[in-house]
Order: sequence, then C-alpha cells, then structure tokens
Amino acid sequence: CWQLFRSPSVPGSAPRPVLKRGQPSDRDTPVEAKRQRRVAGTPGQEASVKPVVWLEPSRSAWLEEIENLLANDDQELIGDFSKRHLLPTVEGKDPGLKYISPDTLAAVLTGHFSSFIERSIVVDCRYPYEYEGGHAKGAVNLPLQRDVEEFLLEQPIVSLDAGKRVIIIFHCEFSVERGPKMCKFLRERDRSCHEYPQLHYPELYVLKGGYREFFFQFPSLCEPRDYRPMEHAAFKEELRKFRGQSR
Repeated sequence: CWQLFRSPSVPGSAPRPVLKRGQPSDRDTPVEAKRQRRVAGTPGQEASVKPVVWLEPSRSAWLEEIENLLANDDQELIGDFSKRHLLPTVEGKDPGLKYISPDTLAAVLTGHFSSFIERSIVVDCRYPYEYEGGHAKGAVNLPLQRDVEEFLLEQPIVSLDAGKRVIIIFHCEFSVERGPKMCKFLRERDRSCHEYPQLHYPELYVLKGGYREFFFQFPSLCEPRDYRPMEHAAFKEELRKFRGQSR
C-alpha cells in the first residue's frame, strides 16, 4: 500500500545538484532576478539587468521536489502532497495507512474541525445487517467496492471553499480487514483517474479499533445506540451472502 502514496518512478533519495557561488538557482524569484548589480570599477553607478523570464518547472523537477519533501517528512503529507494531514494520527496495523482514534472521530462528528473541513464522510464498510444494528451518526454504508465507486467516484465530492477539506474515514467492525482494504481500493481507483499525484480524495483515514471500539467509547454518537457483530447468530445467511459478493 505504501506504493499508493509514493511515486512509482522517482527515487526518494535523489541527490540535489550543488550550486557554486554565483551560479543562478532554480529557486531565484523574479524579484531577486531584477536586482541591480554594481559595475566593477564604477562605484555608485548602476547597471540594469534584464528581468529573468519565469519558466514553469519541468515535470521531472516537480516530481523531484515532491520526493524531497517526502524524504524529509513523508508521514505528514496527504496523498497529493499539497499539505499536511489535518487530523492527529495514531499507530495502526498497516504503516501505509493513516489511523485516527475514536476520540478524533468523535471530535470530527461534533464539529471541532468544522473551521477546516467542508465535508467529512464516514464510510462504514460493514455488511448492511451490521450497519442497521448500530452505526456512527451520519455514516454511509458502502460494503462493496462498486458501492464506493458509485458513491465517491461517479460524481466526486469536491470542496467549494479552497481553504477547506473533504476527508474520508473508513472503518469496519475492528478496522483490521474490510475498512483498510476499502481505503486502499479507493486510493488505487482514484490514482487511476488522474495524472500523478492529483487525486479527488487526497486525505483518507482509517478508524483504529473500528465501530466496536467507537461504540464502547461513544455510544451517544451511534444510531441506533447498539452494536451488532458480524458473527451474530441470527444473521448467518446474510453473512454468507455478503461474503460471496465481496470476493
């Protein structure tokens, strides 16, 4: 999964060229380029320097810059490398994914990040009978890959405010298998729709501990206020059916 978040072609440790004193840098700004230099042997007399034409950096230079950023702080940038992750993360099973705690999900649901988030989408990857038995308030039930494609990719959800974000939080019962797999699936499909590293959804998270842990800590943020496990004895036939569809 780590390959989903890094460039497949540009090595992260590519050395930067060393510039000698007086050699122009790619980072020189147009303002710096317009500065006048004194002409040798004629103190007080100024020689004008023609402005340097600002050129758009090449794609290879752009990707190199991204990889250098990743080498310095690769655990903090979102999927399109445009900014740092907003939500505090915790250690999880898969190092290639970003996990949040139940406390952080509760903070999102109660509006503590509303100044920075235009829309947060909690994707419950459990089977419908589990979801109907209790789920986080506002969560959408997307148990199958085709459900995720239809809901999130056919008409992508975009922020109308450039200063705010759209974030997606995945989970299942324990967030060990179904939730993390669906998170990876969305990133793969999203990557295939764009030129690297652009994405519809660059900021994805997985709820550590899944619905089970969230329900035990924040039952008031669940509706109905209950928890139905996947292996419930009354839903063996539904389990068999949905497991077959998930393959």
